Amino acid sequence: MTSRPSILVTGGAGYIGSHCCKALSEAGYNAVCFDNFSTGHPHFVKWGPAVQGDVRDVEALVETFRAHDISSVMHFAASSAVGESVINPEQYYANNVAGSLALLRAMRDVQCMQLVFSSTGAVYGNASREPIREDSACEPVNPYGSSKRMIEQILSDYRKAYRLSSVCFRYFNACGADPSGLIGELRDPETHLIPRAMMALQGYVADFAVFGDDYDTPDGTAILYPRDRPRHSTCLRY
Repeated sequence: MTSRPSILVTGGAGYIGSHCCKALSEAGYNAVCFDNFSTGHPHFVKWGPAVQGDVRDVEALVETFRAHDISSVMHFAASSAVGESVINPEQYYANNVAGSLALLRAMRDVQCMQLVFSSTGAVYGNASREPIREDSACEPVNPYGSSKRMIEQILSDYRKAYRLSSVCFRYFNACGADPSGLIGELRDPETHLIPRAMMALQGYVADFAVFGDDYDTPDGTAILYPRDRPRHSTCLRY
């Protein structure tokens, strides 16, 4: 048992989760990775113990909480491909919503009442104003965004009913890699815009595209204007 405070990082073998584990370790915490490794990478787990398990398994979660004396949770475990969510919404509601409910059940069972939740800018949908403010209306347009918005609402209800403290991060284009080069973006297939753009520039993919034909521009497609001119743009959300 380590003397450092232990934080459970669900999805800690994934892209953002692994960077979080590294940052936690460097800040003096024991980062306990909980991942089923369906999309995460075992070799990304370098800064604390790893527990292989399904986030929907309440018993496995409770056992992990107790074995590592977890004080708080950072929740990154989720299905996260927008296109796939449209084709298979059941998977997204089962993994994201049901998985989060199981995690919250386990947290309440052991009275671990602090959570950081990895949400998404996709909860805003096709926002009617730019730049998008935190208090802009949430109108997701795909099952991925809807699943994350549902979890945000669940957390709001749990905060009132059970005093479970939570913070939700709604980030958009998460990209890049740790300066050490030890971890970075690694998906197969890669579906995110910025890494695909880099891959196209390097000749690794031949089908790079920015989708959308209904913008308020002369031909309906997105236009990148110079900084000193009015812009029409789309938020490409993680």
